[in-house]
Amino acid sequence: MSSPELVLDVLRAELRTANITYKDLAGRIGVSESSVKRMFGQKDMALSRLAQICQVTGIALEDVLRRAADSRPQADFLTLPQETSLVANPRLLLMAICCLGHWSLGQVTETYRLTEPECITLLAELDRLGLIELKPLNRYSLRVSNAFRWLPDGPVQRFFREHVVEDYFAGRFDRPGEALMCLPARLSSASAQELASKIEQLAGELARLHRNDRRLPSQERDGYTLLVGFRSWEFAAFTALRRA
Repeated sequence: MSSPELVLDVLRAELRTANITYKDLAGRIGVSESSVKRMFGQKDMALSRLAQICQVTGIALEDVLRRAADSRPQADFLTLPQETSLVANPRLLLMAICCLGHWSLGQVTETYRLTEPECITLLAELDRLGLIELKPLNRYSLRVSNAFRWLPDGPVQRFFREHVVEDYFAGRFDRPGEALMCLPARLSSASAQELASKIEQLAGELARLHRNDRRLPSQERDGYTLLVGFRSWEFAAFTALRRA
């Protein structure tokens, strides 16, 4: 479904919620009911008309556009070639992670030793790869879903294991909001699957909080990373002590 169709679907739903019929709307904008039906039936509408309808009905235009953007089909994963391209260029991977965190171009240049032209080049490459959609004034929207994650044992996960995990676990995990737990247990297959499902729910909760906190000023937010691993495993040194 195209973006104009999505916008009109959201607007139609908002009108229905507000109990505003096509006949009511026609009277408010000074056209016939058949003209209103034709506007929605053609699945396209001028921005000026969209803004007018929102104004006379009290519907926030920005909410309509945001909901339409959020409802677009989005991928939960990148492809193997896409991830391979990211890890081949650490600066591109950094920009991808910044985009997933909804950083602005100014926040990136203020934080990292990257110039604005370099950032724009990286954004264009991420647009080509399909991670983002680059918009005017160097703004962008994500082409991946809120449930996005890296491919299991894909190029990015392997890059993290080789270059990032040691640095991650070098921290003390003792600051407010931080936690580190290593909890062994003996579980049935059914129990293990139940816990794996709860980990999926936790990932969804993290995505929800991340999405909600985007409304806050950047100075009120800090970068956190949730690293979760759950598998059948025993430390090799312990395995060596098992009886034959």
